[in-house]
Amino acid sequence: MTLDGKHALVTGGGSGIGLAIARALAGAGAEVTITGRRGDVLDAAAGGGLHPLVMDVTDEGAVVAGIAAAVAARGPVQICIPNAGIAEGRALHKTDTAFWRQIMATNLDGAFFTIRECLTGMRQTDWGRTIAISSIAGLKGLKGAAAYSASKHGMIGLIRSLSEDYLGTPLTFNAICPGYVDTEIVTRNAASIAQRAGVSPDEARAMMTSANRHNRLIAPEEVARAVLWLCGPGSQSVNGQTIEIAGGQV
Repeated sequence: MTLDGKHALVTGGGSGIGLAIARALAGAGAEVTITGRRGDVLDAAAGGGLHPLVMDVTDEGAVVAGIAAAVAARGPVQICIPNAGIAEGRALHKTDTAFWRQIMATNLDGAFFTIRECLTGMRQTDWGRTIAISSIAGLKGLKGAAAYSASKHGMIGLIRSLSEDYLGTPLTFNAICPGYVDTEIVTRNAASIAQRAGVSPDEARAMMTSANRHNRLIAPEEVARAVLWLCGPGSQSVNGQTIEIAGGQV
């Protein structure tokens, strides 16, 4: 498989799942724009086909201008990966409006802005893939994470609607739904869970690990390989789907 000549854009592409996806796409020949809020993180990840772009997905104007600049530099985005997100739990009765809006603005509004702006150029091409990084929380409610679960359910609804809008075209829209992935987010959440539950960080990490059906954390590269499959030959009939990477049935 080759993605030579294709321009991919990965939000939250400077670390974790996003960086693994960006490197996999670049390894297959794509020129990859990686976005995020921290320029130092993006610069450290850049090179080898990865091009940094400081962009806050919660800021509509920044997304419009940022993607326009990326398109001007590398052509229409034909592989759109809305990946940037916040994974943080909070009981609903402790959820204030500011927290709710922060989760929605990043996870759902950010995906909407990103996909919309990428589609402007993608619709004029002969091939395109939009692959949203959702979560198993987009398929079932996670205890103590109502806002996060709602945002990921919304992302899947967006993807499914777009797949219907573009049926019969060379564009497909799918969502990948991982369980707990071995990234810095899990490390941060372990500390938060430990504090709330009165357990050690190692015990909190074990709780997340055991939530995956195969009782291990998922490697970011496993998610990246699924993205490559959805961009590869023979994937054109996979459309409007949720690809679960959770070690077993969700």
